[in-house]
Amino acid sequence: MSPRPPPSPSASASASASSSFTATLQRLALPAYAELHCLSNFSFLKGASKPEELVERAHAIGYSALALTDECSLAGVVRAHHAAQALDGFHLVIGSEMRLHHPQSGRPHARLVLLAQSQRGYANLSRWITVARGRAEKGRYLAHPGDLEGKVPTAPMLAGLPGCLGLLVPHARQSLREVLAHAHWLKTWLQDRASIALELRNEGGDDRLIAIVEQVSELTGLPIVAAGGVLMHVRSRKPLQDVLTATRLNRPLSQCGREIAANAEAYLRRRLRLGRLYRPEWMARSVELAHRP
Repeated sequence: MSPRPPPSPSASASASASSSFTATLQRLALPAYAELHCLSNFSFLKGASKPEELVERAHAIGYSALALTDECSLAGVVRAHHAAQALDGFHLVIGSEMRLHHPQSGRPHARLVLLAQSQRGYANLSRWITVARGRAEKGRYLAHPGDLEGKVPTAPMLAGLPGCLGLLVPHARQSLREVLAHAHWLKTWLQDRASIALELRNEGGDDRLIAIVEQVSELTGLPIVAAGGVLMHVRSRKPLQDVLTATRLNRPLSQCGREIAANAEAYLRRRLRLGRLYRPEWMARSVELAHRP
């Protein structure tokens, strides 16, 4: 058989255009997603990436938005805002993670992510951070369930935290009863501004967590939203994140046990990867909440 003639320039150009068109379709077919729970290195000894690194990475992989939610802090917001403005106004949501404790016993209560929807919400969230920081020694904070119940005499505006969305962040080690109680409580005070964040990291408890969250959602009517609990912009920061954890615990790495994350999934994952973990409606809700007025 005689060898095939080389493709004509027009045929090569056509093939290239077809390949480019296919790649565009694949990008467009990826599920939309906004990360609503993300800690930077302004969450001392927890986050392993700078705010600007997180914003730039989220923009590069096609996220619809990113919420910077450092723990009881808004310190990284300015850097994140400047980075977002440099990227044609990439949508940045301002928020904070708060771990609540009962004032008398000190027992843990709910873990929340609060997202400011407006200037009023930002002011209320700032006020709550000030109240929580003022109760504890420098570098720590104490947030109580009663804060959202209007029980702070000097800050009655915190009741229900107007102008903010609230995400309950459960984990697989909690019981159904505990998560259900926290969900009922959050819905009581935030009403339709409350949701349940489902964070899946390919860990052993993921199936149990999904079952609990789905059941609590059905019993309370709170919608489920996909979230990542992000601590780093790329997975290569995992060794640094481990060292930060060991430093925070004041132990050698070899003695940190389960406190060290089992894998490097707490990074800004590509949407294709997320689409294999989460249902489409859970990812779609992340975008809805990020852009909710």
